[in-house]
Amino acid sequence: MSERYSNFHLQPIAGEWREGSSERSAEVTNPYDGSALLDIRLADRSDLDAAFLAAEKAQVEWAAKPPGERSAVLQRVVEIFDARKEEIIDWLIRESGSTRLKANVEWGAARGITQEAASMPGRVHGMTLASDVPGKENRVYRKPLGVVGVISPWNFPLHLSQRSIAPALALGNAVVVKPASDTPITGGLLLAKIFEEAGLPKGLLSVVVGAGSEIGDAFVEHRVPRLISFTGSTPVGRHIGGICSGGEHIKKVALELGGNSPFVVLDDADIDQAVSAAVMGKFLHQGQICMAINRIIVAENLYDAFVARFVERVKGLQVGDPDDMATVIGPIINAKQREGLEAKIATARHEGASVLLDGEVNGQLVPPHVFGDVTPEMEISREEIFGPLVGIQKARDEAHALELANGTEYGLSSAVFSGDLARGVRFAQGVRAGMTHVNDMPVNDEAHVPFGGEKNSGLGRFNGDWAIEEFTTDQWISVQQTPRSYPF
Repeated sequence: MSERYSNFHLQPIAGEWREGSSERSAEVTNPYDGSALLDIRLADRSDLDAAFLAAEKAQVEWAAKPPGERSAVLQRVVEIFDARKEEIIDWLIRESGSTRLKANVEWGAARGITQEAASMPGRVHGMTLASDVPGKENRVYRKPLGVVGVISPWNFPLHLSQRSIAPALALGNAVVVKPASDTPITGGLLLAKIFEEAGLPKGLLSVVVGAGSEIGDAFVEHRVPRLISFTGSTPVGRHIGGICSGGEHIKKVALELGGNSPFVVLDDADIDQAVSAAVMGKFLHQGQICMAINRIIVAENLYDAFVARFVERVKGLQVGDPDDMATVIGPIINAKQREGLEAKIATARHEGASVLLDGEVNGQLVPPHVFGDVTPEMEISREEIFGPLVGIQKARDEAHALELANGTEYGLSSAVFSGDLARGVRFAQGVRAGMTHVNDMPVNDEAHVPFGGEKNSGLGRFNGDWAIEEFTTDQWISVQQTPRSYPF
């Protein structure tokens, strides 16, 4: 472990690495064995204010830099990702409970969005538009927003912070990040070290590690940030959206919220391929993914065969130490999340779901739980699970399968399996979700395609050209090139 990347008790606030000013401290622990990783003094509102004011000042000069200079910083970040890959992966395993497989996936996703962001400064363009007024030219300039506030979650902390940080900085903004309290290192502090090493000027990226009860609303309400990028639960996202639209300082929001992903197996699907996709799409990172399969919906003629093969495959998944290459299911992030999963297991049993596979909870390790004969009104079908639990439902026909798939307040990701690709695409177009994947799992993310949800799964889109739009704004400037005649 590099000494540079091993000491995170200080926070980068307003261009200086220092302790937070709160009287409160927090201990960050390894969710697998409970060992202490970090004790950090938290930030308070004075730190938050300093971070935003420094960002506001630094952003002006940064936005004026030639696109190539900003691109070069992002490209150096990519190079550091490559050089320090094993250090980054090690932190993801220790702090977020990521299995080695998931940590590699997350490292790749974060690297990918950084590489994509490095190309963004040269892709920003304005336009000229004709005018009905003689001698007038209309120009539309695309400009950075100014300062972006990022609130990131604990499940994919590195990627879901970098997904906003990298494009925002590349496009000429400054950024202040509030990472989740469970993952302050991989959700912010580590990235700040990397950007510093890449040559990012001071003050452009601050990380404030603080309690939500102390700085959460203040972060969103602050005068400076022009956009709040939030990834997390729908109730919190709804609260943030309300502040941004109804508070003293109205601002943009980009919200990626809860999901309830359906995985539909139509009557002509390849069962073995569908089972493989379902196992991966459900149990990657213990199911602690917004896109993870929440509901498996299977045509009744394939139901028994699918269930038998799926349960048999899941039985073979290794549960244990996330640092072991063979482990598929590692620890749940914290005790509160584990207790919530235990309550969902008890409720599924109580509501009459058939137990197809279960096991004993051991510390933070929750083994796979599979339930059959699930109906839409059961909690395991209605609510986001965020753990290694899944219910399987039976569909009478294709129309019923679509009805079941859309029977949720959420609309993030989804998937459908069919032996007829055209049929699969038709079905996908009927799913009310931001993303639907034909003959694949719903856990997909590519740096150049739009990522986001419908309904209560959020607002806005991340990645590629969609990120350019989210993190910039248009200014119309008209130029009256010849004297204009006015009626009075």
